[in-house]
Amino acid sequence: MKLRIRTFTILCLFFLLTVPWIFFLTANFVETQTLSISKSHRLNEELQRQITETIHMIEANSDQWEDPDWQHRLITHLQKTEMDVVIQSASNSEIYRSNPERRSALSSTEQFSIIEDGQLLGRVSVYLPRSTSVQMMMALIGLLLAFVVIGMTMRRFLLKPLERMSKAARQLAEGDWDVLLPTSSITEIAEVRDGFEVMVKGLELSYRKQTELEEERRFVIAAVAHDLRTPLFALRGYLDGLEQGIAQSPEKIAKYIAVCKEKSAQLDRLVEDLFTFTKMDYFETQLNNKTMDFAHILQESINSLTPQAREKHISLSTDFTHNCFISGDRHLLERAMNNILENAVRHTPSGGEIDVHCHRDDQYVRFTIRDSGAGFSMEELTRVFEPLYRGEASRSRSTGGSGLGLTISHRIMKQHGGEMEASNHPQGGAVLAGWLPVAGSNPKVKEANSEISDN
Repeated sequence: MKLRIRTFTILCLFFLLTVPWIFFLTANFVETQTLSISKSHRLNEELQRQITETIHMIEANSDQWEDPDWQHRLITHLQKTEMDVVIQSASNSEIYRSNPERRSALSSTEQFSIIEDGQLLGRVSVYLPRSTSVQMMMALIGLLLAFVVIGMTMRRFLLKPLERMSKAARQLAEGDWDVLLPTSSITEIAEVRDGFEVMVKGLELSYRKQTELEEERRFVIAAVAHDLRTPLFALRGYLDGLEQGIAQSPEKIAKYIAVCKEKSAQLDRLVEDLFTFTKMDYFETQLNNKTMDFAHILQESINSLTPQAREKHISLSTDFTHNCFISGDRHLLERAMNNILENAVRHTPSGGEIDVHCHRDDQYVRFTIRDSGAGFSMEELTRVFEPLYRGEASRSRSTGGSGLGLTISHRIMKQHGGEMEASNHPQGGAVLAGWLPVAGSNPKVKEANSEISDN
């Protein structure tokens, strides 16, 4: 059961006030055989009357203090009142003691001086039969016990959880994520604990994500350094050959220049892919959303890659339906389709074919790009969209790719609220398929359009 701090405080105060009172009533019941405080008050009045009578009896017979008969009558009176007396002379010498076993240190007493005609005759100490000292002492014991119990309870339910939470915070500061957070029956502390647990999970997730990004950054830097080194080395070699006059015939010069252009174009594609990847990964790209026919985007991408396909004698076939309207950034979507089609042309052997399909399915526009190449291996199917993964055994760029094209296309699809997946066709070849929401049904696009209209 959970308790609020204010409820816990009220219960502690109630306990602090109740326990001494219970102890007081218990002691009063033992003394008076009743729980009534008023009866105890009446007994106190009766006791005061008896004390007055006893003192009057002693004072009126000051000349008989040493008389045995009078002392016997005094003892009879004292037995009725359950009191004892000690009579001393003016010089503090003891004249009479009714009960030698009673001492003032063990009993409550009342002391009186007997004066007659201005002269001190003696002193009388009256040992009282009962008083409230026992009750008050028991009430004090109850109060101390209540303080001890409340202190232990507060330590268990308040201080201990806070101490453990403080220890957990220090563990987190040292990088230890396996912290054991304490539980508590106090609602506020439990809420703080739950919030602290959410914070720990968020920090752990953020730390792991930061670690993954750092590892990816190091991997990208190493891969980029390697990928740039190969074409730069070839480009420098051919330029050195031109400078040293190795290519003496016009045919060799033209060949060297063509190779240099090819390596420069490869460097340009690599740098462009790296720039696009970094921009999409670390910066939020503002989408220039417009309504367009996705089939036209596919057709324009096909037209731009038709010369490369003709060089390899690859046939391109299309099957498009109408009303494939979507909302998105035309430039990014063209970049995504160019990357997919360029990858298909690159991995399709000479004389092969590429089939491109696009149709509308309810609230989605779906597309499929199939080539007649070797298809994906099992490892490639699980890692094809990873950055800089090419699925080749060596690090060579024999196929001319940067390893970022499909990664960029996949992220562009997600950025537009869609998805893309890779598979193999039953009859052979790789298949890259995806879908995008139709115009007006993409919440991301709606949000972006509203931001543009607000601006």
